[in-house]
Amino acid sequence: MAKPSSSSNQPSLSGQPRRSRVPRWALLVLLLVAGAGAFAWPQLHGYALTGAAFGARVACSCRFVGGRQLGDCRKDFEPGMGLITLSEDATERSVTARFPLVARQTATYRKGWGCVLEPWKG
Repeated sequence: MAKPSSSSNQPSLSGQPRRSRVPRWALLVLLLVAGAGAFAWPQLHGYALTGAAFGARVACSCRFVGGRQLGDCRKDFEPGMGLITLSEDATERSVTARFPLVARQTATYRKGWGCVLEPWKG
């Protein structure tokens, strides 16, 4: 004897196929997360841009004014800046700091001026 199928497309007592509610809930959760992200984006982007600018400026000064290795310059960061990554362009004498997928800032060493951030494009 064959077992009855437990498919979600089995007709209900009213003769209509049953629909799964999981996709509706998943869609609702996705919309709520997207809405919260859109609401919080300006603040998140501002913090990321500020953190990247601070990281670039501090690391540039550490590297080209202080003469330390770039990896050693992370010691000068404030707590909570663990996501900021650094890269160096030795020919341009600049350091770029990135907050992944959100912000990037570059500081360049200029004799007599120290490390100067590139202009912000707002």
